[in-house]
Amino acid sequence: MAGPQPPTGPHGPGPHGPGPHGPGPDDPDGREPVAHEPVSRDPGLQPERTRLAWRRTTLACAVAASLAARQALHNGTGPVSVLCAVFAVLAWLGFLGVAARRIRAMTAPRPPALSPRAAAAAAGCTLALVAFGAALAR
Repeated sequence: MAGPQPPTGPHGPGPHGPGPHGPGPDDPDGREPVAHEPVSRDPGLQPERTRLAWRRTTLACAVAASLAARQALHNGTGPVSVLCAVFAVLAWLGFLGVAARRIRAMTAPRPPALSPRAAAAAAGCTLALVAFGAALAR
């Protein structure tokens, strides 16, 4: 007399035997990984997409800082305009530093999550760039 059978789900019975279609190419012995077994991670293209997104955002910030500096020079070089343009460039440099660290971190096999401090710095630099650009536009 057989004991109770493990429940069979859409992926087979789990660690007790092969799935409904037999062993697959990723689990030649027919077992699915269990929580205590290390699973190799295939990051695919996600880190590359994230690196490219950081580079695109850095480029967009560079364009915004350049336009702010151009606006300051085009409208006259009053002290407020020059100060806003300098702060816009400094905000861009701050964002560039955060992005460079993040891009470098994405080269790891398992990149760490973006820290709250780095996220706040990136958001702060972006908001500062917007504020200084808006101050120059008026």
